[in-house]
Amino acid sequence: MKTFITRTISALVFVAIMLGGILWNELSFFLLFFLVNLFALQEYFKLVRNIDPGYQEITAWHKYGVIVAGCAAMMAFTGPYFGSYNSISLGFIGLWMTIIFILALPMGEILLAKQFSLKNLGYSLLGLLYVTLPFGLLVNMRLTPGMQAVGNTGLHIGYLAPLLLIIFIWINDTMAYIVGSLIGRTPFFPSISPKKTTEGSVGGMVLAIAAAGVFGHFWGYQWLAFQHWMVLAGIAAIFGTIGDLVESKLKRMAGVKDSGNIMPGHGGFLDRFDSLIFAAPLAWIYIYFFL
Repeated sequence: MKTFITRTISALVFVAIMLGGILWNELSFFLLFFLVNLFALQEYFKLVRNIDPGYQEITAWHKYGVIVAGCAAMMAFTGPYFGSYNSISLGFIGLWMTIIFILALPMGEILLAKQFSLKNLGYSLLGLLYVTLPFGLLVNMRLTPGMQAVGNTGLHIGYLAPLLLIIFIWINDTMAYIVGSLIGRTPFFPSISPKKTTEGSVGGMVLAIAAAGVFGHFWGYQWLAFQHWMVLAGIAAIFGTIGDLVESKLKRMAGVKDSGNIMPGHGGFLDRFDSLIFAAPLAWIYIYFFL
């Protein structure tokens, strides 16, 4: 009972922070995912250290430099938004900080490390691609003025899309759990996630897309055309499931149950955002090129 109460309270706090950050304004959105990126990156590097003990040998310059590079990259994705026409923008500062640190990391590793390891640099670069790039694209999506919704409201699609992705992922995960509990029999990637079933995974995807279709048809057409609701739900369900499996594989390789313990009863930041990490880039591509 105590565990259930703890999980419930932490979940409510998580939902309140997420909704506040996403819906309040552009700055709160950036700060929310800036912090999520910061902590998720640290969890990723902790997993890597468990997977390959050789990564523990990186220098302090490398360890903290890649974190700074990830934070700078998040700033770079804001572009010219946080800055006036006659001042240097946050995005400009972030861009040059990212370039400087990414170029300086290998040089610092060569000069300071006892033994230079190209593999360790690869782990760090992969972390920036795996964690920072998706969150940066979400920020870019939110702040790019040209991304307008198809509909009669003129609502900024970057304002709506991140919230929809999170909702569709939540529906997919919830329905997958319910369907799997009721009729799940066939293991779905048992070597990675033994509790997942094929029936539950497929059922969650179908019901998430169906829910988006029903809402989009009857109420959501004023914000987005029906087909866009379906596509975004499909991206969230399919690639969100892939993202969950990838993170589960990393945890299994690292020999840990959760990526962190920032949320009592729910694990760490990677545990909460693993699905969004894979869904966000596909959603950005779809919105940028088709909306």
